[in-house]
Amino acid sequence: MRCDALWQTNLPLFNMASASVSPATERAAVAALVDHTLLKSDATAAQVAALAAEAAELGTHCICVSPCMLPLVLPAGAPHVRVCTVVGFPSGKHHSTVKAFEAARAVADGAAEVDMVIDVGAIKAGLWDAVQGDIAAVRAAAPSPVLLKVILETAALSDEEVTRACQAAEAAKADYVKTSTGFSAAGGTTVHAIELMQRAVGGRLGIKASGGIRTADQARALIKAGATRLGLSGTRALLDEIHKLDASAEASVAAPAAAKDGY
Repeated sequence: MRCDALWQTNLPLFNMASASVSPATERAAVAALVDHTLLKSDATAAQVAALAAEAAELGTHCICVSPCMLPLVLPAGAPHVRVCTVVGFPSGKHHSTVKAFEAARAVADGAAEVDMVIDVGAIKAGLWDAVQGDIAAVRAAAPSPVLLKVILETAALSDEEVTRACQAAEAAKADYVKTSTGFSAAGGTTVHAIELMQRAVGGRLGIKASGGIRTADQARALIKAGATRLGLSGTRALLDEIHKLDASAEASVAAPAAAKDGY
């Protein structure tokens, strides 16, 4: 099932007002949308192994790591963790042939998903054929069933540019559009950006929100707006917050009922 289909199926899980959803159920549903991410320049093989083990424990969709960390030797407790990597990261200012080679190498090294960075400068210059061609080159190097996500750096783009970039990604046969690398000075993800992406390609391409997602309320708002995947580095803390908030909400609903029964 595609991640957007999963989100649509489980939409009630992301409504805090839904008293029928347990904290554990919502926590697991959100975890299943998460790319558990470690893309710091000083990351070590030991840290990546720990990331994979944590992903298996938390039930996340996959891990996302730098291409030089591949191929991974997964820990015994996480033999089936799905692996995502990045291409042209984080600037996107690489020749398309270089991005394509990097993608092909990553797939050969075991990546099941590739998140490529678009050339924001080409977008700003209105070079839409070049933008689409850049994506298409990576798609050709990493054909389906490899999942291709296109990072737009939405905070650096106008609304029209976001929409046209989504259309270029779809025309180049990408599977997802994604908001941010998380490294741009322009900023990270916003609900507004997700709404724009949803209107442009929602239901046909997946939508990944990433960059600066720290709280349960942020995650819920982004999912409600149309995000079908979340890129998180602080995954455990966010999932624990969801569980804590939902447990508190359950307790506040149950307490008056218990008092009433006592009268």
